[in-house]
Amino acid sequence: MSLTRDILVVDDELSVTQAVVKVCGAEGMSVTAANDASEALRYLERCTFRLVLCDIMMSGLDGFELLAELARKGIQTPVVMMTGYSTVENAVRSLSATGAVDYISKPFTADELYAVIRRSLRCSMLMDEAETAGLRLNRCMSYVPCPSPYYRLGYISWVLMEDEGTARIGVSDLFVKAVEGIRGFELSAPGEMLAQGTPCAVATSPDGSAHEIMCPMGGKILEVNETAQSSPSLVEKDPYFRGWLYRILPSNPASNLQWLSS
Repeated sequence: MSLTRDILVVDDELSVTQAVVKVCGAEGMSVTAANDASEALRYLERCTFRLVLCDIMMSGLDGFELLAELARKGIQTPVVMMTGYSTVENAVRSLSATGAVDYISKPFTADELYAVIRRSLRCSMLMDEAETAGLRLNRCMSYVPCPSPYYRLGYISWVLMEDEGTARIGVSDLFVKAVEGIRGFELSAPGEMLAQGTPCAVATSPDGSAHEIMCPMGGKILEVNETAQSSPSLVEKDPYFRGWLYRILPSNPASNLQWLSS
């Protein structure tokens, strides 16, 4: 029988693995540490994990190559990508990669790490429930998928291109469900510039934890949905239509769209 554990952390920095062990251990989660991707693959072949935290830049196979190996071997354990080289390219590539459910930059605080782990575990559970519901037509979906013709950045945010050359940005229903509700938003102001793959808003969940929302498309903010900001429940009830967050003038839509899923 395969041994089941909570977290596999893959990083060649001892300080990072020790931090994950400390944070997760304090929350009652079991943690296994691997120094590189090859060791991680050996663990994944004989153990079942709920989540993998994986550094991008490692000797030997890097984080993206590990994701490719997991896909090739049919290992469907969700992965959170970590990097000390916090570039926009790494963030966007992580969120668009097959198997990755989230991204966190180093150094991170204990609160940031736990928030990412908690929502990633719940995100994975919701996706599993949705897959089961899809096989059993009499069951309701656990979340509402991003509708067509929207584009999404991972499972976090979405963008809808408008006929006027503008675009609307919002947060996915899966993200809302994964953070278990939204008590409030911190949003940028009209006139400010947003960049793809960087935080464009912060959602606060009912327990007070903060969750950054990564921006799916860069551009200048033309309008903020003040109704959504003053009544966060609107986003919970209708994230894809009345619950949008920003209307923007995209700065480079063709380049940004290549990283998004439809």
